Amino acid sequence: MDAQDADLKKELDATLQTRRELGEEYESALVDSFLEKVDQRIDAAVERRVRRQFAEQQMVAARGSRSPRPTDSWGERFGFGIVSLVLAIPLSAIGAGTAHLPGLLVSWAGIVGVNVVQAARSHPDLFGRRRHSSKDDAWQD
Repeated sequence: MDAQDADLKKELDATLQTRRELGEEYESALVDSFLEKVDQRIDAAVERRVRRQFAEQQMVAARGSRSPRPTDSWGERFGFGIVSLVLAIPLSAIGAGTAHLPGLLVSWAGIVGVNVVQAARSHPDLFGRRRHSSKDDAWQD
């Protein structure tokens, strides 16, 4: 039970005590007064939640409007290239050993394909593609 619940309980106890002292003729006024206080607390809680949610939406919109930073650093890209070349050796041996020249070509096509996909993911404008932004939509409408 938090502080506001304790305060509300005190208000209810005070209202019931006042009703006992004043009698039934003031009961509706006392109930209305207590319900008004409850209503004010509910309104304040809803307002806080709405403000918090609005502030969160503004933060998301502000973060979304900035151009995203590339997630891969130069070291990550370099490491990916080194790992793919190291793995190319056994893949080439397996492909050439089982299917000769066609197997070698298929294994190298896979290696090149994986590296092209990685490059396209890291730099979307590298192959003539652009990242889609909401600003572009405003001009198309």
